[in-house]
Amino acid sequence: MEKMDKKELNKAIEKTVLKMAMEPNNTEHYHELAKYYAMDNQYEKVISVYESLLEIDPKDMQTLLNLGSIWFYSKEYKKALKYFNQAMIVNPSNYLVYYNIANTYAELKNFSKALHFYNRTLDFNSQDPEIYNAIALLYHDFEDYVESRAYYEKALSLDPDNLTALVDLGNVCFKLFDYNKALEYYYKVFALAPDNKTVALCIANTLSVNKDKEKCYDYFEKALQLPGDNYKAYICYAIAKSDFKDYEDAIELYKKAIEINPKEANSYILLGNLYSNLKKYKEAEEQYKEALKINKLDPSIFILIANVYYMNNEVERSIYSYRAAVNMRPENDEYKLVFIQVLDDFIDEYRKDDIIAAF
Repeated sequence: MEKMDKKELNKAIEKTVLKMAMEPNNTEHYHELAKYYAMDNQYEKVISVYESLLEIDPKDMQTLLNLGSIWFYSKEYKKALKYFNQAMIVNPSNYLVYYNIANTYAELKNFSKALHFYNRTLDFNSQDPEIYNAIALLYHDFEDYVESRAYYEKALSLDPDNLTALVDLGNVCFKLFDYNKALEYYYKVFALAPDNKTVALCIANTLSVNKDKEKCYDYFEKALQLPGDNYKAYICYAIAKSDFKDYEDAIELYKKAIEINPKEANSYILLGNLYSNLKKYKEAEEQYKEALKINKLDPSIFILIANVYYMNNEVERSIYSYRAAVNMRPENDEYKLVFIQVLDDFIDEYRKDDIIAAF
């Protein structure tokens, strides 16, 4: 269907509503109207039209699948299952029904039911690589990377240039510490899609882990030249520079990331961590406090500030920051343990009576 402007859409909708009035039992008119509303992003009306259609024909397969999909993408998974299950009853041989049900259970984190319905999908269609990709992703999400790898490899046996399988298989191999194999898949993707910024970063990060400094930096530079947001590229590049002990370069890259997105706390935290590792505690404190301006109620930032004070021998200041974190997350035993240990050490070494009175 050709793209229409708002005026054309309104005319088409009016015309279709008129046809429905003249032929109220013609389901084709309902499908047509639903399409127009979808083009206009009026999904509540799309749902209403489809529900009216089901009153005429409760077994309209396309309507059941479309309603299930609308609710799926709205993250209303139980409502999605209602329509997908109805579709399964109408046509128990349609592999797309089982595939959609499996995807829904995967989103609900129900591994056994998702796997069951993916296997039912394969009973009717065993040659679609995307089904194997979906099963691989399911295993990946449940951190079974060995099984995930096997299913991605099956997908590639059916479609050797399947970009989803190649990228995700590279990611799985990375998590299995098979960095050379990960690079093999990433390189293949980059050859097929040389403008893929994400893959260029995957290659650079993997080369960093493999301690191949020259090639690592080369791919980070390539990634920076490709279209898209460079915030993540600068962050990853800075981490690699730090790992290779090029600390001044790393600091500048973190600052570039901050320039791109000054409202993102993570860049300040990472730069603060680097300063802290370099024993530049005042600079670290400044960065953590910038992060705190963004995430005022994040207790982990108070912990970082407290750590900096402690390492800079400002123990009393560290105690107050540790206590702030504990007050925010009283259920966090780790925070409590650190706070009590630092406090006990301070009491033993310094002003025991004064501190007891203050607390």
